[in-house]
Amino acid sequence: MHRTAISLVALCGFANLGAMAEDATIASAVAAPPPAEAADALPGDAPTVFAWDDMAFTDTDVGRRVQLMDQASRTLDQLEIHITTLNAGESSHAPHRHPNEEVVVLMEGTLEAYVNGVTETVGPGSVLVFLSNDWHGVRNVGDGPATYQVINFRTGME
Repeated sequence: MHRTAISLVALCGFANLGAMAEDATIASAVAAPPPAEAADALPGDAPTVFAWDDMAFTDTDVGRRVQLMDQASRTLDQLEIHITTLNAGESSHAPHRHPNEEVVVLMEGTLEAYVNGVTETVGPGSVLVFLSNDWHGVRNVGDGPATYQVINFRTGME
């Protein structure tokens, strides 16, 4: 599978950015970079664009994983983003819960998602949202690998 960048755009409601670019206002806002002084640097000058071909995955006991970000951002106490590939029949961990919110975007494969005692099977393109303190977990129930993006964020309100 070839991916050019992490698909966080879908999380912002811009699933069809190409169609939106027809609007001249949006197109000019996307095309015109803001002045350099308009944005403060992220702590540690973290990258904010991650090209798929440049990602260095590490093998795990259940598949592979790449950590893209795990630090404070301009508005969050923590922004943690990683991509996991689970081998067929594997879970990343037992169901658990935590005070932060978590979003999972399934890129390929089939996952069984567990949320607060309920399971549902989902395929590519599915988005899972685990709210604060939801008991949750995923398991690859397909015949091949399941790859998904995970975005965790914490505001300090917990």
